[in-house]
Amino acid sequence: MVLLHVKRGDESQFLLQAPGSTELEELTVQVAQVYNARLKVQRICSEMEELAEHGIFLPPNMQGLTDDQIEELKLKDEWGERCVPSGGSVFKKDDIGRRNGQAPNEKMKQVLKKTIEEAKAIISKKQVEANICVTMEMVKDALDQLRGAVMIVYPMGLPPYDPIRMEFENKEDLSGTQAGLSVIKESEAQLWWAAKELRRTKKLSDYVGKNEKTKIIVKIQQRGQGAPAREPIISSEEQKQLMLYYHRRQEELKKLEENDDDSCLNSPWADNTALKRHFHGVKDIKWRPR
Repeated sequence: MVLLHVKRGDESQFLLQAPGSTELEELTVQVAQVYNARLKVQRICSEMEELAEHGIFLPPNMQGLTDDQIEELKLKDEWGERCVPSGGSVFKKDDIGRRNGQAPNEKMKQVLKKTIEEAKAIISKKQVEANICVTMEMVKDALDQLRGAVMIVYPMGLPPYDPIRMEFENKEDLSGTQAGLSVIKESEAQLWWAAKELRRTKKLSDYVGKNEKTKIIVKIQQRGQGAPAREPIISSEEQKQLMLYYHRRQEELKKLEENDDDSCLNSPWADNTALKRHFHGVKDIKWRPR
């Protein structure tokens, strides 16, 4: 199995294994799916953190309004009355005005937060350092855990306009958002390795050979964005260590230059009459009065 270290720009994303005989059409789609699914988990985790703190989403026509404005316009949050968290709610106002402020109690909040931490650990970029490959099944498992936690805390479900529910139902609208710019369509995804595009019409072995124990760094890119920057010859950590070594070496040479004078001749070991004075018993004679 060829080990692929997938990056987006200079940032590590995840590790993936694939046989050398894999069609690059299939592999490119697979990498794009895992990449986009990880982004979905990140978005859901972010919204669930807000859910744990401030409750469900307000209707779109009530978001950003003050209590006085809502009362004046006679607006009503019908879903807020239905979607009550298990064990009751604790009021915690959302200063942004996106959520209704009816947060879950501490016990239910911990259920959400623990699940968020577990899901984040599954898709974490630290998995690369631990040499753990991420599969689509693992990401789906993280999504299922998040969905289960929401069902435990909100057995009546979430409003249809809540971004968490929309993410679970794949109805999210990311147009015009920063999150939308990060998503790469499967049909427009490209994989690059060693400054070469891995063309979908070929196999992985056409580029990396038949050695199944090969490890390569591939970069995922949106079609039309051009070739990504090449990998540096040495890593940033190696560069830091190299600069530190040369700095120390420069300091050592500077000290040697400062000591390159005749001051050493005043040292006891440089006195050629020391042995004679020692036998005459005139060592360390001082002429000053005490």
